Amino acid sequence: MALFIETVTIVLPVFLVIGLGFLLRRVGLFNEEFTRQTNRLVYLVFLPILLFHKISQADFASYFNGPLVVGSSLAIACLFFISYAYASLRRYPAPSLGSFSQGSFRGNLAYIGLAICLNAYGDSGLTRASILMGFLVPVLNLFAIIALIWPQRNQDSESPNQNWLREILLNPLILASFAGICWSYFSLPVPVIVKGSLGIVSGLTLPLALLAIGGSFSLQRLKGDLQSAGIATLLKLIAMPALATLILMAAGVQGIDLGIGILLAGTPAATATYIMAHQMKADAELAGSIVMLSTLASAFSYTLLLLLLRHNGL
Repeated sequence: MALFIETVTIVLPVFLVIGLGFLLRRVGLFNEEFTRQTNRLVYLVFLPILLFHKISQADFASYFNGPLVVGSSLAIACLFFISYAYASLRRYPAPSLGSFSQGSFRGNLAYIGLAICLNAYGDSGLTRASILMGFLVPVLNLFAIIALIWPQRNQDSESPNQNWLREILLNPLILASFAGICWSYFSLPVPVIVKGSLGIVSGLTLPLALLAIGGSFSLQRLKGDLQSAGIATLLKLIAMPALATLILMAAGVQGIDLGIGILLAGTPAATATYIMAHQMKADAELAGSIVMLSTLASAFSYTLLLLLLRHNGL
C-alpha cells in the first residue's frame, strides 16, 4: 500500500496540473489564442532556458551515460520499424501510415517526460533526463520525418523535406541542449546574476507546459479511426518502455539512469505529432486521436511503470 501511495504522489500532481489547465480553458480563463501562445512561449523560450540551465550546471562526466543514449535511440528506431511494418502489412493509406507510425514512437519528452522524472528522482533526475533528451530530440525528429515522408514519396506533391531539415537544425531544444552540453563539457562559468535569473525562469517552465497541455486538450480530437489510435497508444505506452527496458538492461544501464530511460520511453505521444502531420499532409485526425488517447491513458500506464520501478528498487 505504501508503494502505491508513493507512486500516486509522483504521477497524480503532474496530471492534476494538466487537469487544471483543462478546467481553466473550460471556464474561460484560458482561450485558444492564449493556449497557443503559451505553447509557443514554452517551446521557443522557457524550455530551451530550462535545458540550458540544467545541463550547463551539471558535471557532464558524471551525468552523461553513453549506453543510455545509444540504447534509448535504438528503442526509438526499433519502434519506428515495428510500427511502420505493422501499418504497411495492414495496408494503411499513405497519410494514415505516417501518422500511425509517428504516434507510436514519438513521445512528449519535454513536457510530460521531464515533469515525471523531476517528481520521481528530484533535481538530479531532471538534469539526467534533460541531457538524455538533448540527444533524443534529433533522433525523434529524424524518424518522424521519415515516417511521414516515405509513404507519400511517389505522390505528386511538393516535398517539405528541406523545410523540416532546416527546422531540425534550428530546433530551439536541440540548440539549447547542444549549448548546455558544450558549457558543461568545458566547465565554462555562468555569472551568479545570470544563473539566478535562469533558475527563476526555469521554475516557470514545467508548470506552464503542463497547463498548456491541459488547455490544448480536446475530446473532439478523439474521432476517426480509434482502433488504429488505440493500437498506436498501446505501442507507445506499453511496447516502447518494455523494449527500452530490455535494450537498456542488455547495454548495462542501471539505477536512476535506467529508470529515467524507461520513464522517457513511456511518455504519451507528443503534441507535435499532430502539428507535423497536418503540415506534412498526413492524417492529422488520426494523429490528434493518438495524442489525446495516449495522454489520457498515460496517467494509468505511468502508475504501473512507477510501481514496477519502485518494486525493483529504481
